[in-house]
Amino acid sequence: MRVLVAEDEIRMADLLKRTLIEEGHNVVLASSGKEALELGLGFGFDVILLDVMLPGIDGFSVARRLRESKNQTPILMLTARDAAQDIIRGLDSGADDYLTKPFEIDVLLARLRAVSRRGKIAQPTILEVADLRMDPAAYSVTRAGRALNLTRREYRLLELLMRNKGRTVTRDVIFESVWDVDSSISENTLEVFIRHLRLKVDQQEPKLIHTVRGVGYVMRDGA
Repeated sequence: MRVLVAEDEIRMADLLKRTLIEEGHNVVLASSGKEALELGLGFGFDVILLDVMLPGIDGFSVARRLRESKNQTPILMLTARDAAQDIIRGLDSGADDYLTKPFEIDVLLARLRAVSRRGKIAQPTILEVADLRMDPAAYSVTRAGRALNLTRREYRLLELLMRNKGRTVTRDVIFESVWDVDSSISENTLEVFIRHLRLKVDQQEPKLIHTVRGVGYVMRDGA
């Protein structure tokens, strides 16, 4: 499974990541509520492990805003707050289950399996921006009917941008989603990938991949 872990405590995040990777899962980390929300909205996950006490936007708000955006990815909420009203608030915000800290790893894995069986996020069958068309099921991309030959990394980067059509995707979100969190990746490397992707995608008008200076990139039809 592809799992988003939203946890700002470094030791806990590392423990969760190692445990889930050992179980054969693909893990992406988020250390703030804003980052968790951007990743949750912008990329397809099988399940989200969501800490309540995140900096910026708390876990309750992240869950609520994901649900308001019609994102139905199963959410397992993690927190040290075990009062009944906190559990009720978490479930009412859209979480599928609620696990209090400290917890046994075996219990976490069992809860994770349980919520993941409730179904994956609903994703559009075909992604389209202007005359750019991506078919995730067939792993194919065309522009004006012409097939584009993309590397695996270019495909993941383009998919992230297309799923966020009209929204700016920050560099940090791209690093977390497209590259493994432990990869040694610089902003210069990202710029090279963007340049290569533009050479394949934006050979004609309108240009679709735009730079938001100092922040990241956005895909839209027009300047």
